[in-house]
Order: sequence, then C-alpha cells, then structure tokens
Amino acid sequence: MEKNAIAKVTESEAAAKALREQAAAESKQKLIAAQRAAQQELEQAKAQAEAQAKQMLQDAEARAAQTAAGVLEQAEEACEQLKQRARANLDEAVQLIVERVVSR
Repeated sequence: MEKNAIAKVTESEAAAKALREQAAAESKQKLIAAQRAAQQELEQAKAQAEAQAKQMLQDAEARAAQTAAGVLEQAEEACEQLKQRARANLDEAVQLIVERVVSR
C-alpha cells in the first residue's frame, strides 16, 4: 500500500509540476502577446500623431501663405496709391521747375 501511496504522490507532484510549467508557458505567451499588442498600439499612435502634426503644419503654412498674400496685396495697393499721388503732383512739380529755370 505504501508503494501505491508513494506512486500517487509522485504522480501528483509530476502533474502539479506539469501544470506549473504549462501555466508559466501560457503566462509567457500572454506576456509576449500583450507586449506585441502594446507595441502595435504605440506605433499606431505614433503614426497618427505624425500625421496630425503634418496636417497641422500644412494648415499653418496655408494660413501663413494667405496672410502673406494679404500683406503683399495691401503693400501693392499702398504703392499704387503713392504712385497715383506722385503722378498727380508731377504736373505741379514740372511747373515749379520750369518757373524756377525761367525766372533765373
């Protein structure tokens, strides 16, 4: 009977050891799977962040181009106004010069 009990204990210990090893292997596999999933999520988040940053930069560049175009248009209008005022005064300036030359 003692041999039978010892055999049962040995079998139970072997079964427990096998279960522990199986549980350890499953835990390791779950950990690896979780790490892979986390890495994929990280890469996806990084790609999304990069795409969002790129879009934000493009939007900012477009706004800057619009602002620059507006400033350039205003400067051209101001320049044209100065030219028109100068042309309006041109006849008067020519008249003054002629008067000074003639009066000498």
